[in-house]
Amino acid sequence: MTLRLTRSSAPAAKTGIVHLGLGAFFRAHGAVYVAEAMARSGGDWGILGVSLQNPTMRDALAPQGWAYTALELGPDGEIARPIEVLTGVLVAREGAEAVLAAMADPAVRIVSLTVTEKGYCHLPATGALNVEHADIQHDLTNPLPVSAPGYIVRALQRRRQAGLRPFTVLSCDNLPNNGRVVRGVVLELARRIDPDLADWIVTEGRFPATMVDRIVPATKPEDMARVEALIGAHDAAPVVHEPFRQWVVEDDFVDGARPDLGAVGVRLVRDVTPYEHMKLRMLNGTHSSLAYLGYLAEHETIADTVADPVFATFVKHLWHREIIPAVTAPPGESLAAYADALFARYSNPAIRHRTWQIAMDGSQKLPQRLLGTLASNLSKGIACPGLMLAIAAWMRYVGGIDERGRPIEVKDPLAAQLRALSDGAQTPADRVDALLSVRAVFPEELAATIRPGITGAYELLLRLGARAAASLMSEDK
Repeated sequence: MTLRLTRSSAPAAKTGIVHLGLGAFFRAHGAVYVAEAMARSGGDWGILGVSLQNPTMRDALAPQGWAYTALELGPDGEIARPIEVLTGVLVAREGAEAVLAAMADPAVRIVSLTVTEKGYCHLPATGALNVEHADIQHDLTNPLPVSAPGYIVRALQRRRQAGLRPFTVLSCDNLPNNGRVVRGVVLELARRIDPDLADWIVTEGRFPATMVDRIVPATKPEDMARVEALIGAHDAAPVVHEPFRQWVVEDDFVDGARPDLGAVGVRLVRDVTPYEHMKLRMLNGTHSSLAYLGYLAEHETIADTVADPVFATFVKHLWHREIIPAVTAPPGESLAAYADALFARYSNPAIRHRTWQIAMDGSQKLPQRLLGTLASNLSKGIACPGLMLAIAAWMRYVGGIDERGRPIEVKDPLAAQLRALSDGAQTPADRVDALLSVRAVFPEELAATIRPGITGAYELLLRLGARAAASLMSEDK
């Protein structure tokens, strides 16, 4: 009988952080940094996780005393590390009151979140709160919320009523200006509920922006088997990750209260924007481009995709001809060296980061990952055939049919709308026009500007297929 992973006998830290959206990425990134910071410098920064939707994570971790394994997958081998920073997991849909009570506890000084782009209930094209969102409509009139912004607002409301200081809201999602985005949706929701509460948050609250970076593929059964072989016990919730990691954080916390993150390699800065743009455009932008084109070309993972010389050439073209011209290097950074490091990370055969996983929720990701770069370059007269092709590949993908005529399971909050628009078009040009009309993704002025280029790229995809189109787009002219 296989033993079950259990927590060590070391004293557990008290809860100082509540984290909304306890997925694999945060458990392989932020939670690891916090655990190391406490081991180095002490402090009660234990993390209470909150699953907003379902009990899967709680049910997996509870029998293990909230411990889990982080498995590093490097080209030269594997390293398994026990992570014991979690103090529990709550399920919001089963007990909103318990979540709010935890967030209102004066011992909690940070509420962090990784809820993906769609979890902010905002309009990606503008960053504004989507007041028509069903969860926001609920949260406007119900004291027990369902959305991440709703939980933050209602918990801050309780703290203000109790005469407590607010907690710092720390977004750890891949969003440009993520601190500004979460601040904006929280303030707008708060103002609609209680204008005085919004004024208090403006004065006393803090929403530092962050840049997070680590490739964390979805955990597969074979990963769980490898962990079990390495540690000699069954772990129901391990995470796997690459060796590389980076976290850049604006050092702006309520009353300066935070773990000693600088001691474990977190870069604490006044302005995260240059790092964020570099990562979102150079890593996330090419990740999404390779995901859509690679998926259509029947490559299962990013490593498989860049092992194909056509896509290796294509992604290098994207970096050097189309993306780097739209990026300002952070102090001390070489963008060419960063691109080389990214290619090495993509090529790591131990990281099986599937193209379908990265392709999810594209309607929420395109504005940050691709459209900002495209708009910047077009304003300077820089041609972007590769980025146009990547957007066209997304359009083909959300149409729900691959290059062989087989159905694609599209996972996107706008999947039904996008499929209906695609199916209702008579010609390729009509299909592009229909998808460019989705204002939640494409601002009107940009849509009109890119229409000819996207239409040409889409027609090229239909005629040649993803691989041949990528080859043609990245040829030196």
